Amino acid sequence: MSESRTAEYPIENFLLQRWSPRAFTPEPIPEQDLLSLFEAAKWAPSSYNNQPWRFLYARRETASWPLFLDLLVPFNQSWAKHASVLIVVISNTKFDHDGSASITHSFDAGAAWANLAIQAWIKGYRTHGMQGFDYEKARLQLEIPADFQVEAMIALGKQGARDSLPEQLRSREEPNQRKPVAASIAEGKFAAHLLHAQGK
Repeated sequence: MSESRTAEYPIENFLLQRWSPRAFTPEPIPEQDLLSLFEAAKWAPSSYNNQPWRFLYARRETASWPLFLDLLVPFNQSWAKHASVLIVVISNTKFDHDGSASITHSFDAGAAWANLAIQAWIKGYRTHGMQGFDYEKARLQLEIPADFQVEAMIALGKQGARDSLPEQLRSREEPNQRKPVAASIAEGKFAAHLLHAQGK
């Protein structure tokens, strides 16, 4: 196992403990639990309160599951096939109130995803965000309108045993570390240390 996580500055413990495993158990998620995660996402901040995020999802026991699983690259399919839910995150690139372009739609959708991930952790579920899927295929197969941007996919479920993973992934199934705070901040102008910040 890797060294335990330690914060440089005081934060809530659940933020420090949350991580993104790949081992899941296939047990179904009760609908009320799933909806509570989307409820948490709903309360994320967004420009003009536009709430541009949308979550398309498939539960493994439904007809939509193979469609969502097939969007993933083979590497991600090898472990995400055991998750309980697969989610595609998209965001509206235009404001609802006047149809003008929203510059922060992806930023806002990211805030909603973070809320979902944190609420999932608190409720005993685990999430793993992914970019390893076919974005254009997702747009076509899920009939996503042109004004919406495909952002990411999420695997969701209860954490499973490390041994359930393909052998090459087992050694990576542990919480990772983070760069020092100083590596990602600069007071005032952009600083050279931000170009290639190194961390654990």
